[in-house]
Amino acid sequence: MTTRTIGVALLGLGNVGGGVVKLLEANAAAIEARLGARLVVRTVVVRDPDKGNRVVDVDRSLLTTDLEAALARPDVDIVCELMGGTTLARTAVLAAIAHKRHVVTANKALLAEHGAEVFTAAEHAGVDVYYEAAVCGGVPIIRVLREGLASDRIEAIHGIVNGTSNYILSTMTETRRPFADILKEAQDLGYAEADPTLDIGGGDAAHKLAILVNLCFGTTVDVHAISTEGIDVVDPIDLGYAEKFGYVIKPLVIARAHGEEADSPIEARVHAALIPNNWLLADVSGAKNAVYVQSYALGPSMYYGAGAGMLPTAMAVVSDMIEISRNMFARAGAHAAPRPRPAVARPLIPLSDIKTQYYLRFGVSDQPGVLGQLMTILGAHGVSIAQVVQDGARGETVGPVWVVVLTHIAREGNVRAALGDIDQLPFVREPARVIRIAGR
Repeated sequence: MTTRTIGVALLGLGNVGGGVVKLLEANAAAIEARLGARLVVRTVVVRDPDKGNRVVDVDRSLLTTDLEAALARPDVDIVCELMGGTTLARTAVLAAIAHKRHVVTANKALLAEHGAEVFTAAEHAGVDVYYEAAVCGGVPIIRVLREGLASDRIEAIHGIVNGTSNYILSTMTETRRPFADILKEAQDLGYAEADPTLDIGGGDAAHKLAILVNLCFGTTVDVHAISTEGIDVVDPIDLGYAEKFGYVIKPLVIARAHGEEADSPIEARVHAALIPNNWLLADVSGAKNAVYVQSYALGPSMYYGAGAGMLPTAMAVVSDMIEISRNMFARAGAHAAPRPRPAVARPLIPLSDIKTQYYLRFGVSDQPGVLGQLMTILGAHGVSIAQVVQDGARGETVGPVWVVVLTHIAREGNVRAALGDIDQLPFVREPARVIRIAGR
């Protein structure tokens, strides 16, 4: 009996592409046993076929620079886009769909920026677009939301989805070393890029959150409309105070539905946050990723693992290839990539209207009446105080005295208005430090 084969075209042979080749070779027998077919790399599109020092050795005859020829090959069923970026990747993915090839991608930026266009084209062509590796690498959160929780209603998600940011804050928490020192260490270890802006500035996490929002709430959000803040606002001083209050600071993505109706508004934001030490997410350290899901029927659940790396990401890519192959064999014509177009538009709540708790650190002069004035202004803006810690006298020559406040739930706009007034007071030595507190 002839073994069925599924032909694959790889677009890109970098770290993840090399991992895909390694995994297909190392696990060929297991994949064939589970799938009843072989996944065979037919061609690999690269910029320079003669480039040395690749992460994996590939038969030179498979390498090509001709994208169109690779997509047009009749023995190619699945196109695996692993180039990165959005311009060339968008062109390549749309061309693959036009050739009626199924697509697997690990490109979160492509899907966040052009997902509606890609999914609409796939729907019209009758092909699948799978993207498990685009969010949290080897953590199968896409499949969980798409299939495992398909009958449930997602109420909220909190996630640590960027390993670089989590590594930096975890190491700062353990060592109390400055942000800049840990960033340099992360770059030396390969956890951070030479230009780490997307990671530490929250852009990478925002791309992933846009994808998760579509899966959880059946709508599309403009990634540029997601409130996005970096982790560089966190100082070792804040980590110490967080610990005193029973919290740890983590880089979070947060999305929540405000109402049960299909068109109810949602919130979506990316920022560092204080979370309780007894929350599962508090134990997610190093470069690991996790997504904590709150849903109507199941309640809380969390999905944890390696969010990056060659083999974890390649595993997610190959798993998508296997799933597409099963769809092909079943003649399902399955559009398992969920909601290629949102059925209902859902408004995004402005950041100023978000309600949560806050950690506020004020640097002030050591003089009588300071605490009373701070509390008066916060109260005038409707910001209620839960806890206060004030340092002892330190003298004017050694810097400001810290007054640290934890608030009850308050509206963001009210908090910002209060801080605007406070920062104008003559005894304020430096602008207030603000970190939100995440609530389950």
